[in-house]
Amino acid sequence: MKKDIYVVGAIIVEDGKVLCAQRGPDKSLPYKWEFPGGKIEKGELPEDALKREIEEEMNCKVLVKEKVEHTVYEYHFGIVHLTTFICDLIEGYPVLTEHIAIKWLRNNELASLDWAPADIPAIEKLSKEYTF
Repeated sequence: MKKDIYVVGAIIVEDGKVLCAQRGPDKSLPYKWEFPGGKIEKGELPEDALKREIEEEMNCKVLVKEKVEHTVYEYHFGIVHLTTFICDLIEGYPVLTEHIAIKWLRNNELASLDWAPADIPAIEKLSKEYTF
């Protein structure tokens, strides 16, 4: 039986563009693009997990705002439950520590990247329902 993995992703918006992060070659889903974030620890609220993960992964702080999407996707390594939130940068600027690249793209440019499958429903929702 596959393990359930609960994760959060930050849709960081600045100057009308969304932060996209590329996974490294040694990670699961190598070279795929994603919204930065990570696993929710036991007893942790999703919003708190997202703040912690962005501080750890990108050395900056975010204000977590509205929930955008919740997606359940079955990968070979487990069943990922991804919740994404719109976030504003409130301190610092993203630094590459876990990812190999970042890009800032407009809503209509997001689909041009090779996204991790669990992130795609949020991409589709952003392009249809949000303007930044």
